[in-house]
Amino acid sequence: MRMLAPPVSRRRRRVVAGLAGAFVAPCVFRSAVASVDAIVPAVRQLTGDEPVRPGRVKLAIPRLADNGNLVPCRISVESPMTETDHVRRIGIFSEKNPRPVIGVFHLGPRAGKAEIVTRIRLAGTQRVVAVAELSDGTFWSDTAEVVVTVSACLDGT
Repeated sequence: MRMLAPPVSRRRRRVVAGLAGAFVAPCVFRSAVASVDAIVPAVRQLTGDEPVRPGRVKLAIPRLADNGNLVPCRISVESPMTETDHVRRIGIFSEKNPRPVIGVFHLGPRAGKAEIVTRIRLAGTQRVVAVAELSDGTFWSDTAEVVVTVSACLDGT
């Protein structure tokens, strides 16, 4: 005769899940806030001392990536792409990669459309930041949090 484990009550499951969330959530929040400071020097290389405003940039990236080696990423910027009003550069930054600058793309009015589609490597769950420089000298940005189940970039390359 086989002995079965006693059933676990739903109430007990809710209590355990609530306690786990109470201890894990603040740790995740603190680490995300602290590591954003690591991106600032890399973003400052692109922007100098100019302010970076949220908006005009749309960063489309999956919220959950099974593998950090190939994460699809699309960045588009609201711009008519004319001689007088166009996107000069788009930079992609990560907060936990060994090298925070993922890439900087140079555009001009002949690009026709202010959009970059690529795949990036991510070293674990982190925030990704896209910053666009417009022809008038302003900088605009968007951010996205990506949960990565299998990390990439662990060797520092």
